[in-house]
Amino acid sequence: MENKTDISILVPVLNEEESLGELNERLERTLAAMGRTYEIIYINDGSTDSTEALIEGFRERNPRVKVIEFNRNYGQHMALFAGFERAVGNTMITIDADLQNPPEEIPRLVEQAEAGYDVVATYRKGRQDSLFRRMPSWIFNKVSSRLVGAKLRDYGCMLRAYSRSVIDSINLCQESSSFIPALAITYAKRIIEIEVGHEERKRGISKYSLFRLLRLNFDLMTGFSLYPIQFIGILGVFIAIVGLAFALFLLARRLILGPESEGLFTLFAVLFFFVGVQIFALGVIGEYIGRIFQEVRRRPRFIVRKELL
Repeated sequence: MENKTDISILVPVLNEEESLGELNERLERTLAAMGRTYEIIYINDGSTDSTEALIEGFRERNPRVKVIEFNRNYGQHMALFAGFERAVGNTMITIDADLQNPPEEIPRLVEQAEAGYDVVATYRKGRQDSLFRRMPSWIFNKVSSRLVGAKLRDYGCMLRAYSRSVIDSINLCQESSSFIPALAITYAKRIIEIEVGHEERKRGISKYSLFRLLRLNFDLMTGFSLYPIQFIGILGVFIAIVGLAFALFLLARRLILGPESEGLFTLFAVLFFFVGVQIFALGVIGEYIGRIFQEVRRRPRFIVRKELL
């Protein structure tokens, strides 16, 4: 694909009608001040409010605004995949539509990308989220750093910059579920993480529930590492050894002390523990099998209902 644009801004949108007007105005003002050619791509991820009419109105007023409409909700990362496939910029910027990441930070990301960094990651300064959201994110960042092999402070911040070469590599991937920040890092040679501002959400509600965060963790776990399933194998061997040792201990007690019923509840407790571990192990193995099933069906990752490019 011939690149004729300096910067592509990708904005996945789901029911953000209250913030879109201010977002678009701030994006256009920031990009115009940079003096670079640009495009803004809104990917409507199945919104049910007036989002569609708003972003199509932006398109009518500014031909550098482009619109991709999904037929239903597929998730933020699928929206970005659709945008990556159609964007023509040398530098790609992803940003949420909720205005918690200020668009005015974009020039700093572009500066680092043009300095030769393939991925410009960010971490949120003075994060304006509740403890209920910060704690799962902290755990997620620790797990992500371990599995991906790149120690970053904030894998969940959407405001990021990617080089054209990294996006071209991502576009070759056709898996049905993936975690884009981790996927990009696997193809990047130079990575940097910079601090950006973070504002309290003023309008609308967050679209990331605890369930969606858990799904992201499973996407990351099953898509980028075999550690969990290898850990289960090692854990199984360890439990088998402990179980054998405990059985020998009980046999010795029976030979020395004779039959006794006082240990019945201990046996139940041990049994419940082993059953719990087995169910957990089956769940993790089931996640891998389920992902394999999704891949072999080869169904389209998303359906685009309309494009205004």
